[in-house]
Amino acid sequence: MDLALLSELNAARAARRAAIVITNLGSGSARLVRHEDDFSSDPLADELKRRFLSGKSGIVETAEGGSVFLTVSVPPPRLVVIGAVHISQALVPMAEIAGFDVTVIDPRTAFATPERFPERVLRAEWPEDALKEVPLDAFTALAALTHDPKIDDMPIAAALRAGCFYVGALGSRKTHGKRRERLLEAGVDERDFNRIAAPIGLDIGAASPAEIAVAVLAQIIAALRKPVEG
Repeated sequence: MDLALLSELNAARAARRAAIVITNLGSGSARLVRHEDDFSSDPLADELKRRFLSGKSGIVETAEGGSVFLTVSVPPPRLVVIGAVHISQALVPMAEIAGFDVTVIDPRTAFATPERFPERVLRAEWPEDALKEVPLDAFTALAALTHDPKIDDMPIAAALRAGCFYVGALGSRKTHGKRRERLLEAGVDERDFNRIAAPIGLDIGAASPAEIAVAVLAQIIAALRKPVEG
């Protein structure tokens, strides 16, 4: 691989940005496409979109009859959970099994304890402090689970600004309506606000904290892997 291209790829990796190196197997020429680039006019646009979602490298036949190898580099998906609650206790181990880097943030030290959560995932801090060390990005999901706007609102707004691939919030439709009023008043764009999954989780009739955690994780995985139609 060309040294300049390798440097670009390494820079993207260091910044937790997805990129694909497209290598022509006939000529050996290569180019790089970043996830944030506008590649809609690229001849391989549909395939690139699928590969960014799957994270899998491989050979692709082009319309011209040649072959290219797509070297896909995507950062490990991250899940930031706001609230060290019962749902979070069930969600953390399941999300880690599914391959997510998990962080739980909660300033309430009665909940955010090493007896309830592994120390490697726990940050007993206010979100505005913790998120300085755990920056949000397009490969991060955020699940706000405290029911407390003083804790939930700031990270929800930050996740929308950062383009997180999933933003979900616990609460009834009435609670979400009040959340809408607060966040729009705080400057959140209405189109961005409408990206929030609320009530959080797939509608599977979940009742217990563990069942709700399953519904939340399934919705997060769908947002990460399933292409949006239209």
